[in-house]
Amino acid sequence: METLDALHRRIDSARDLGGIVRTMKALSAASIRQFERSVEAIDAYNRTVDGGLRILLQDISAPPEESRSKDGDGLLAVIFGSDQGMCGQFNENIVSFALQDMADVRRIQVVVGLRAANRLEEAGSDFAELFPVPSSVDGINPAVQSLLLTIEALRNSGAVTQVNLYYNHPVSGSTYQPTRVQLMPVDLERFRSPEAEDDETSSRSLPMYTMEYPRLLSALLRQYLFAQLYRAYAESLTSENTSRLLTMQSAEKNIEERLAELNTLYHGQRQGAITSELLDIVSGVEALSGDSRL
Repeated sequence: METLDALHRRIDSARDLGGIVRTMKALSAASIRQFERSVEAIDAYNRTVDGGLRILLQDISAPPEESRSKDGDGLLAVIFGSDQGMCGQFNENIVSFALQDMADVRRIQVVVGLRAANRLEEAGSDFAELFPVPSSVDGINPAVQSLLLTIEALRNSGAVTQVNLYYNHPVSGSTYQPTRVQLMPVDLERFRSPEAEDDETSSRSLPMYTMEYPRLLSALLRQYLFAQLYRAYAESLTSENTSRLLTMQSAEKNIEERLAELNTLYHGQRQGAITSELLDIVSGVEALSGDSRL
């Protein structure tokens, strides 16, 4: 049986751990809202870029190399995970989803996040390059630029003709699911479809542009690719913090239950110790009383 001092130390340790868990919960909740706002901002920007592409392509045929998709031909897979732990099955889910989706397909893999890279190695799958995960919204922009340079270098080398993004996409405030997004080649035909019309970017004025078509198309496509990668980073980070929040909530509940058990055990042993001391005192008094009568 543990001593009262040992039980008291365990209770203090559990309380300290509970404080850490509550702090991590608060940080995760704040981060979720931060990254959600960044997704909303990039959505607004992306609608503007989409509107420009729709205007530019409405009367001009799309270049065949941009509109044709070659599934599995020179595939580059970018898998978004986490650098930090305590986020449940976040990395396991996205890595399993990506490997299953790319089964029997030759590809080059680039990983964002050390934890996801470790899961890939455990699954016996290698990767060409590892990128760190941004710790804040301010870090997403340079991270996107760095990843775009790597993608462009692989495309220029002729090793890549298609790029797929694999990341966890937030479904609601408390859930997420793995998803795949084709980054390249860009499906320009979708900008000509009636479904691509957006009331927020539509106008009664006739659109016009003065820049040369190839330069303008190239500039808009660069912004389109930037927006897609930015969204992947932001949504993956939102999902990561959502998973961590859920994990911390479960840990907090377990700690509270364990604290209740320890407190019950502590108070029970303390009461037993007090009762034992009282009995010893009563026995001593009775013994002394008996001696005095003699």
